[in-house]
Amino acid sequence: MTNPAPDHESTAAPVEPHRVLVLNSGSSSVKYQLLDMRDRSRLASGLVERIGEETSRLVHTPLTGGEPRERTGRIADHDAALKAAAEELTADGLGLDSPELAAIGHRVVHGGLRFTAPTVITDEVLKEIERLVPVAPLHNPANITGIRTAQALRPDLPQVAVFDTAFHTTMPEAAARYAIDVETADAHRIRRYGFHGTSHAYVSRKTAELLGKAPEDVNVIVLHLGNGASASAVAGGRCVETSMGLTPLEGLVMGTRSGDIDPAVTFHLKRVAGMSADEIDVLLNKRSGLVGLCGDNDMREIRRRIDEGDEQAALAFDIYIHRLKKYIGAYAAVLGRVDAVAFTAGVGENSAPVREAAIAGLEEFGLAVDAGLNAVRSGEPRLISPEYARVAVAVVPTDEELEIADQTFALVAPDAVRVDN
Repeated sequence: MTNPAPDHESTAAPVEPHRVLVLNSGSSSVKYQLLDMRDRSRLASGLVERIGEETSRLVHTPLTGGEPRERTGRIADHDAALKAAAEELTADGLGLDSPELAAIGHRVVHGGLRFTAPTVITDEVLKEIERLVPVAPLHNPANITGIRTAQALRPDLPQVAVFDTAFHTTMPEAAARYAIDVETADAHRIRRYGFHGTSHAYVSRKTAELLGKAPEDVNVIVLHLGNGASASAVAGGRCVETSMGLTPLEGLVMGTRSGDIDPAVTFHLKRVAGMSADEIDVLLNKRSGLVGLCGDNDMREIRRRIDEGDEQAALAFDIYIHRLKKYIGAYAAVLGRVDAVAFTAGVGENSAPVREAAIAGLEEFGLAVDAGLNAVRSGEPRLISPEYARVAVAVVPTDEELEIADQTFALVAPDAVRVDN
């Protein structure tokens, strides 16, 4: 039996569910956004961080008006974090018990080869995500925790997994395979999967829009530069190469991750330094990259130190840029024709010195940056290359939450009417 509507809504026509809650559950944090998919507008967003610590913090922003609200004090676990977020949404009249909520979309980092598209979460799907934990030990467990908690809060609601790896499943085998024994690789699912897929999908499509072209007519190199960083080569809307591999460790220099490294370094550290596999894992994932090179993983702080003459910071920056240039050149070769290079994510969107340095010296590739355009700060997609440049250079703010919401809503409400804002 359907519950009667509240008195103040008794004369209103039934409303089709049109909201999507997006959850991104990390090991000690939960990010969330609630979106109205009729016009793709944000109704609220928030972050719960330092879960399990005495210094836990929740910041909730009602995007329809009002100042951000903050809670501090211990939030014991992800269950408590999501319940606290639900309380904040309820205070805005946007409770999770609302009949207007159509689905909850979850960011899931690793989907292996099985999940190539957004997927409604069933017991079997959840078991498969769990089976992939060994290849995403830092990410999938937290994603699973968020899914289970959300299922407990709204067991009647479709829960949808949107996978970071899905966009990269179009890579040809020549790009996806490592050159190791095939039987061993297949037995242990060892291949290149790639990550940040929702960002690469969104940014490559938005870059095509910026150029006034259809995605299938554009070849784009996307540089997702945040604390985690990855590059992709996108040909006609399909990923043909990406920098991250079996795990998010491979590829570019990152905030705390080494990126590309001779695999024999791990053997050397075990034999000569006596380090265990777990210690080497921590070294390469948490004590390397920019923080390993100079002690800082905040690009703003690194640039400040460079301006003050800090040679260690300057070397870290040069190593970071050198790796970026290598990937731009390699992906230009993979694509054959490049229409645009797009910078995105925290560093890519906000660090003009990184963009300038990454493109400097690549004029023979048809790339150039206009200093004035590059210096402009904006939250909108924009070109920063001069008119004469053969290849467009763009800054395209990513929106992974909107991408997850779009994919989730398209799956659960394929016939719904949408109005792009």
